[in-house]
Amino acid sequence: MESNNLTSVTEFILFGLSSRPELQVYLFLLFLMLYLMILLGNLIIILLILKDSRLHTPMYFFLTNLSCIEVCFTSCVFPQMLIHFLAQRKSISYSCCVIQFYTFLSFGIAECYILSVMAYDRYVAIRDPLRYSVTMSWGICWRLAAGSWLGGFMLSTVDRVATFQLSFCQENVINHFLCEMPALLHISCTDTTQAELVMHVLCIFTLLCPITFITLSYAHIIFAVLRIRSSQGRRKAFSTCSSHLLVVTLFFGTIMSLYLKPKSLSSPEYNKIVSVFYMVCTPALNPLIYSLRNKEVKMALRKLLGKSENA
Repeated sequence: MESNNLTSVTEFILFGLSSRPELQVYLFLLFLMLYLMILLGNLIIILLILKDSRLHTPMYFFLTNLSCIEVCFTSCVFPQMLIHFLAQRKSISYSCCVIQFYTFLSFGIAECYILSVMAYDRYVAIRDPLRYSVTMSWGICWRLAAGSWLGGFMLSTVDRVATFQLSFCQENVINHFLCEMPALLHISCTDTTQAELVMHVLCIFTLLCPITFITLSYAHIIFAVLRIRSSQGRRKAFSTCSSHLLVVTLFFGTIMSLYLKPKSLSSPEYNKIVSVFYMVCTPALNPLIYSLRNKEVKMALRKLLGKSENA
């Protein structure tokens, strides 16, 4: 009898950011502008690094990876989100929901790891500058970047299996604008204890381990910088890390407040606000943070703009 009542759903209805019809066009224009800003900003960063040979260093190689991840990360959600702002029926098929869940989570985890790698790169550059080119050779850089991407896709597979083995019965309305794990757990009609356990265990490897590694890296960086005698040298060392540290704080702070919060303390509205912040604000601010606070990127941008004007 119980198995007969567990009817499988073929699609989900996404509630979206707001149910008020008069706001949908304004939300569409706002998020279209934000999406274009994210794409333009990150693609400009990638173009600058590829075009300027002075930026062909490990630090900018990892920044290129971060920008690529940001473009993929937001593109998993924004196109469908924009369509739903103007659609009467905000539905997503079960298979598309699985794909969105998997890709969004994969790129999110990959970003956690690439931010950890960037912290290690800064640690090596400041702690042992004479051996930097040996320690961070291009072979090691490629392996670290590939490991970050691969780790994201492998670990998200575990979360995907744990989530979509749940039954959703006839409840298919997700009070969210995307297929995200906390929202899916909320509408499941079966026991979610095992899936929640999997989510929290994976958070140890995808959130707590990276943030612990980054914290330890920066603790060593601070001790190394304080041993630099010249104030100019200390300022230069801190300036190379400040952009990355700001991005880490924005990204990990919002993610941890969502995924490490007990289900009983979470609410759909809170989850949506946090998701908007780490899906929109962080990717949009990353190019601005790295360009406005980085002299080499600003010089490369001036060089590129100067060439285009001369042409």
